Amino acid sequence: MPEKKKILLVGESWISSASHAKGFDQFFTTTAHNGAVNFLKAMRDTPYEVIHMPSEVAQSQFPATVEELGGYAAIILSDIGANTLLIHPDTWLHSKVFPNRLKVVAEYVKNGGAIMMVGGYLSFQGVNGQARYRNTPIEKLLPVSCLPYDDRQETPEGSVVSVVEAGHPVIAGLPAAWPPLLGYNEVVLHPDATLVATVGEDNHPLIAARDMGNARSLVWTSDMSAHWMPDDYLAWPGYKTLWLNCLDWLTTRS
Repeated sequence: MPEKKKILLVGESWISSASHAKGFDQFFTTTAHNGAVNFLKAMRDTPYEVIHMPSEVAQSQFPATVEELGGYAAIILSDIGANTLLIHPDTWLHSKVFPNRLKVVAEYVKNGGAIMMVGGYLSFQGVNGQARYRNTPIEKLLPVSCLPYDDRQETPEGSVVSVVEAGHPVIAGLPAAWPPLLGYNEVVLHPDATLVATVGEDNHPLIAARDMGNARSLVWTSDMSAHWMPDDYLAWPGYKTLWLNCLDWLTTRS
């Protein structure tokens, strides 16, 4: 049996806090959330071993050298802002010099790696511009460019998905009808990229791919899970196939 390709999924976790008032009394709670559960479940029993590094772990443990990343066939950044990778605790707490891990990821990709960015409140430019991937080494490798401001398109009424490049491998075997999405990050297509699918009334990029010869990059500009991706996608016959197609294309070299 061939060895599984290792995929590093970074992000897709958050911690929320709440204040509860009951008459005179008040108390606080915190809840940890993992948005990758359904994706990880779908990737079981496939040619891929997905290692999930939650956001709160990534700040200190995301690899700081190209050699450490070399064992992964692809990296997926999903709903994790650039600051988490830029600002290591050694720098933040102790004012120590530390490698710029955005540059490390870029070097990994240029050396034959692959990268995918999945949308969310802390992807691309993100909510209030806080994801801040614009003008970073990672943005320069993506098939899209980030806007200089909050790039969210909230569409609670549902946004229709339209396939543009039906012959692209990422679309292979998918049903003709796609469920609507509840939002996405607005981005601008890179001139060297292939637009595979669009979303919304203005046909903004949803799936875009960029083949750089020995390296590849891909984006899905909506969520991997709640809240922009409704439960209809989990029941959609194409859910698992879509992600498998993405990984297959990312890890294949022409």
